[in-house]
Amino acid sequence: MKKLIRFSLAFALCFAILPGVKAQPGNTISLFNGKDLSNWSFCLRDKSVDPATVFTVKDGLIHISGNPFGYMRTNDTYSDYKLHVEWRWPSEASNSGVFIHGQAPDSIWLRCIECQLKAGSAGDFVFMSGSDAKERTNKSSMSMARMHESNEKPIGQWNTMEVICRGNSVEVHVNGTLQNRITETNISGGYICLQSEGRDIEFRNVTVTRY
Repeated sequence: MKKLIRFSLAFALCFAILPGVKAQPGNTISLFNGKDLSNWSFCLRDKSVDPATVFTVKDGLIHISGNPFGYMRTNDTYSDYKLHVEWRWPSEASNSGVFIHGQAPDSIWLRCIECQLKAGSAGDFVFMSGSDAKERTNKSSMSMARMHESNEKPIGQWNTMEVICRGNSVEVHVNGTLQNRITETNISGGYICLQSEGRDIEFRNVTVTRY
């Protein structure tokens, strides 16, 4: 019996370290390797513009020029996770957003829920192309305002957004403060996108922790 137990433990240990075994819930994965954007795809309004001139990596940071309008998105889809994103305005506060639950096919106004990064409005929701939630009572507006006053940091300083997606609910925390929450969303998984809209913005430490 002791030999059988020792064999079983050894077999389990070997299996645990086999390459290719799927990560268990609770593991955090980085969506940005700090070197390049090889695991992202791109969509721009102006198809004549090379995405490599809009979405770049320098000094370990994602740099998005803001012009033309568009986004970079993950190649994989995600559901039931916590997304951690850090962003800053390097020179001038402007507009951008984090899209969650992005649906194929790619389009400038893809179906998704935007977690707003527009200066002064970080934490608002924007419901794009038919996305919806129980708390969106004003159907004439795409936007749903955050709960509290803006708690964004000055130009040049890093902000943190954490988006918690569980089933059909979403919470948005900005710099540690719960700024918005929705339930009974009509989409619950999809691509994660970082938006180009306005002027320069930088991102770092983009990670997902699965539930």
